[in-house]
Amino acid sequence: MQFRDYYQVMGLPRSATPDDIKRAYRKLARKYHPDVSKEPDAESRFKEVGEAYEVLKDPEKRAAYDRLGADWQAGQEFRPPPDWNAGSEFSRGRAGPDEEFSDFFETLFGRGFAGARRSRGTLDLQGEDRHARVSIDLEDAYNGAMRMLTLRTPELNAEGRMTMREHTLNVKIPRGILPGQQIRLAGQGGPGIGKGKTGDLYLQVEISPHRLYRMEGRDVYLDLPVAPWEAVLGATVKAPAPGGAVELKIPPNSAAGRTLRLKGRGIPANPPGDYYVVLQIALPPADSDAAQAVYSAMGQQFRSFNPRTNLGV
Repeated sequence: MQFRDYYQVMGLPRSATPDDIKRAYRKLARKYHPDVSKEPDAESRFKEVGEAYEVLKDPEKRAAYDRLGADWQAGQEFRPPPDWNAGSEFSRGRAGPDEEFSDFFETLFGRGFAGARRSRGTLDLQGEDRHARVSIDLEDAYNGAMRMLTLRTPELNAEGRMTMREHTLNVKIPRGILPGQQIRLAGQGGPGIGKGKTGDLYLQVEISPHRLYRMEGRDVYLDLPVAPWEAVLGATVKAPAPGGAVELKIPPNSAAGRTLRLKGRGIPANPPGDYYVVLQIALPPADSDAAQAVYSAMGQQFRSFNPRTNLGV
């Protein structure tokens, strides 16, 4: 697709202030409004101006666009880098019935905005919904938690320069939340225009890798080392679990890879997930003459045992 120079569309330099952008938009919107303009391309120009204004009036989108625009010129073939919005909140609106934006715009910022209402020369526009990612621990998914999060948002300072502002939010992590689910913070998104309401902030949840556990949906898995004699003779052992340590009965003659299920001890829900313990045989080291003698005696005792029988050798 072609790169769009929104500053060129608005007839503005890249150093334009927010007031400059507003004035240019009002002037061009009046000039190209399809209901009053006599220009042959009035409708398409009106849409171009509206699209450019939606980006340049928004500090977050303008900052992202300016970062990309340094490497592109109008008319060039354009592909944004995959991490162009990393490290910041990003916005994604809801398309109104009369809103149309180019493929270039949708590639950068998602499809559409909240619907705008225009009447008697005024513009009421609901603020954009903003999106960010938040990483939590697996224990937070089990128990719920309160977290203080620091987010970065581009904004214009008193001199009209783009800066990154950090702000903190206290966020309640609900019990039983899963990776990919979202937490909605009403009224924490972009500000509205005119009588438009403030948008919402959506936090997409990611669960940090855990040193002991792994998740599959709402089920939680643990690889549990057991001694050879515990696996062969059976035993009752303590095993860690996100909700607190549990006593686990190892059945006799358990092989490596055997899975024991604790029903309902996974991520809370209705119904909850399960907790699975996968047995792993841990061999004691032969780091002394006595230990080596024990392994040698085992070799003699079980000399007919071939662990590779199933491999055909």
